[in-house]
Amino acid sequence: MRATLYARFPQRFLAANLCFLMSAAAASAADGGGTPTPTVSSNVETTRAGAADSAASGAATPELRAVADALRELQAQVQTLTKQVGVLKAEQEQSRAETRELTRQLSLARGEMETVVAASTAPSHEARSAAAGEPTQMARMEAQSYPGLPGQAAPPSAPATPGYLGAGTATAPESDDVNGRLSRLEENQQFLDDKLAEQSQSKVESGSKYRLRLSGIVLMSLFANRGNVDNLDIPQVATDRNIIESDGSFGGSLRQSQIGLEVFGPDVLGAHTSADVRFDFAGGFSQAENGVSMGLMRLRTGTIRFDWQNTSIIAGQDSLFFAPLAPTSIATLAVPAMSYAGNLWAWTPQVRVEHRVPFSDTSSFVVQAGVLDSWSGDVPFTQFYRNDTWGEESAQPGYAMRVAWNHRLAGRPFTIGAGGYYGRQYWALGRNVDGWAGTADLTLPLGKLFTLTSQFYRGRAVAGLGGGIGQDVVVPGPFRAPTTPVLGLDSIGGWAQLKFKPTTRFEINGAFGQDNPYAGQLRMTTFSPPFYDAPLARNQSVLANFIYQPRSNMLFSTEYRYLHTFEVSGETHRANVVNLAVAYVF
Repeated sequence: MRATLYARFPQRFLAANLCFLMSAAAASAADGGGTPTPTVSSNVETTRAGAADSAASGAATPELRAVADALRELQAQVQTLTKQVGVLKAEQEQSRAETRELTRQLSLARGEMETVVAASTAPSHEARSAAAGEPTQMARMEAQSYPGLPGQAAPPSAPATPGYLGAGTATAPESDDVNGRLSRLEENQQFLDDKLAEQSQSKVESGSKYRLRLSGIVLMSLFANRGNVDNLDIPQVATDRNIIESDGSFGGSLRQSQIGLEVFGPDVLGAHTSADVRFDFAGGFSQAENGVSMGLMRLRTGTIRFDWQNTSIIAGQDSLFFAPLAPTSIATLAVPAMSYAGNLWAWTPQVRVEHRVPFSDTSSFVVQAGVLDSWSGDVPFTQFYRNDTWGEESAQPGYAMRVAWNHRLAGRPFTIGAGGYYGRQYWALGRNVDGWAGTADLTLPLGKLFTLTSQFYRGRAVAGLGGGIGQDVVVPGPFRAPTTPVLGLDSIGGWAQLKFKPTTRFEINGAFGQDNPYAGQLRMTTFSPPFYDAPLARNQSVLANFIYQPRSNMLFSTEYRYLHTFEVSGETHRANVVNLAVAYVF
């Protein structure tokens, strides 16, 4: 019992023993030398008392010595315990210091990890925008840069989905959810590991302190054409075969590859600011030997954004926000698929405002409005000086607006939208043409595996927007004659796509599009279209493709396209196009 108490409370036990021994010593001293001597005694008694005192003192001396020895031993033990307590305190302080250092290192590592994650994702306000039904900046960039990729973003009014799931893209079935999630987690882990390993390497830096990101896509495509087309590697229209030409062709191209820069700036008046600019190599060819493989760099889009929680202001050169969709295709990125076959498209200088009104977590309403440069589809007269187009000569911009309702059906985006455009054109000698277009777009999930995407328009003088097969006006007489009217060419067109996506990595797309200018007007014209040898009354395009995405940044595609073009004269032309593509997104 004493040993147990000593082990648990050594200092208290020793102190108690010390008090006990001191009390025993005092009592022993009182018993041995404190007995009173009588005042009246004989010599014999005195002698006896002295002898007794001497005997008592002799008996008490060994006990006092034992007590002193015990005290010295206890004192030594107390000193030893004091030293041990001091050592324990020092070790405890050292442990606390090590804990604080480990905590600091963990905080630094966590901060570096957050920096890496922030460098690989959009700013924090992007997440809030996505939660409110607004696509993230990265998703918007993918939509502008790669309008045909399976990862294209949802239209500006549609809720964004993570990764490369975009407009008209079906989610994977439930049976594939676990494997898909595990695969994405493995990719994310590898991506973060690579990012951490790159921290010691040099980075892309801007002249300012704000974060700059380099992105793009390397796209290699092989194509085989049967029949003649307007553009060998990016065909849109079937043409007549020249007597000296063969009825087929084969080739390869890398000029649809793209490079982009994005910068994320400070908050201004409560708005998150960002900017981007993107280029490809489809701007023409070098006048050199084998120049067809030396595509010239071309400006595609460039925007400056101010994003509040529910409102955005965008200024720059961008795609048509009132016609936001495009069919899914990797074979044609230089221009969107179904261009000049019912799909309106243009990269137009513009300033627009977007406002989102969330009704619930799954439903929102979007209003977009802006002014645009009034295009009329003109070809520049020179390569060095900019002359005004027929639309710009009207001295006023084009005006556009779009409204859309977004809703999530079983976790998948459903969007229906309608838009309008007006732009005046001045065709000399006091002749004005009012160009306009009405648009409608739909993204409809059909169960878990299918998605229907479509877009239609009806307009007049919309060659600058990719309508009318690039034909803008009708001139029924000599153009220089003041009495000859200039009439806007009416046209109608659209396209529809059905997507089948059984897994997150594989999809099949089928689409049909048609652009149909009014043939009755075209028969009156004496004004030659800028691109074609004869007026075109209709252009149809059918495509089917298979897209496999083994990793989030790598895609393989096989695509077949059928083109059928009708001239006003009644002559028709057909072409069959097969394309094999490999793309690496960075």
